[in-house]
Amino acid sequence: MNLRQLRYFAQTVEAGNITRAAAQLFVAQPGLGQQIRQLEEELGVALLQRHSRGVTPTAAGQILYERTCDILRMVEDTGREVKAAGGAQRENIALGMTNGVTNLLGAEIMLAARAQLPGVQLLLVEKQTLMLIDALERDELDLAVTYDVADRPGLLRVPLLEDELLLVSAAGPDVTDAPVTFQEALRHDLVLGGERDGLRQLVQGTADRLAVPFRLAYEASSVAAIRSLLLKEPVATIMAYGSAVEDIRAGRLVGRRIGAPPLKRTLYLVRSLRRALFLNESALIDLLGRAMLQLVDAMCPLARALPSLSAPLSQTVDRLSVPLEAEKPPS
Repeated sequence: MNLRQLRYFAQTVEAGNITRAAAQLFVAQPGLGQQIRQLEEELGVALLQRHSRGVTPTAAGQILYERTCDILRMVEDTGREVKAAGGAQRENIALGMTNGVTNLLGAEIMLAARAQLPGVQLLLVEKQTLMLIDALERDELDLAVTYDVADRPGLLRVPLLEDELLLVSAAGPDVTDAPVTFQEALRHDLVLGGERDGLRQLVQGTADRLAVPFRLAYEASSVAAIRSLLLKEPVATIMAYGSAVEDIRAGRLVGRRIGAPPLKRTLYLVRSLRRALFLNESALIDLLGRAMLQLVDAMCPLARALPSLSAPLSQTVDRLSVPLEAEKPPS
């Protein structure tokens, strides 16, 4: 049994599927399967239950998964402590954000990190939620701030704030910023993301629940493409304030609050439970928490802070950094 086999096994449990795990690990599927079979042969027990939906750990596999997470954390902790003792160079921390959050906070966080955290070299990455979570699971990102993240094995998610979505369209003489109902919003020809897009799923799910039809004129997963369509075509979209903030402030686009019912999303801080904390990570997390409180104040009444921001954010992360039973794979 070696560290590579343990990493491969943990990634397979978290992915719930050998094909997906192989892609995340950048290894061939047969090679990954062979590594896991070698582990099973060495230990003399079955570690995974294989079924049509993928794989889940057996009782023995669940024990190995939990111990593996502890081992991998200890290995990373040891490396960080040794580097710190030797006066190693600044820590490189990769932070992922969605477009709207980047527009509102990206530059401010970069500037604050440089001024307040001399031991950190911060890399800011902008992606959609699904891509951010995939990058976290591949260890390409260390932290992510993104919307509506589902429970996933091996990931810690901390709810930060809740904000409202807006009906956004091009400015014009007949366009006001008066609030609209959800049903009125859906009378517009809409531009939304693809079927896997979380915002699209929220809009479509609410429309289905209320039996309200809507007209989808265009599908676009690019905020830049949506913006271009809004300025060129008589269409509208439903999006977060941050995704349209510059155009709204410049008067090119108009954002209108939606009611009856309002559409709200939760913004989360997400990190991998398999990875040990960087030496400066708690300080960076607290910086993010302070930035979120400033964002809530700036967006009022479109956003409200959640309880995790009532104390330094790193305290919540520390408290939750042991996997909860609800977040563990089923045994």
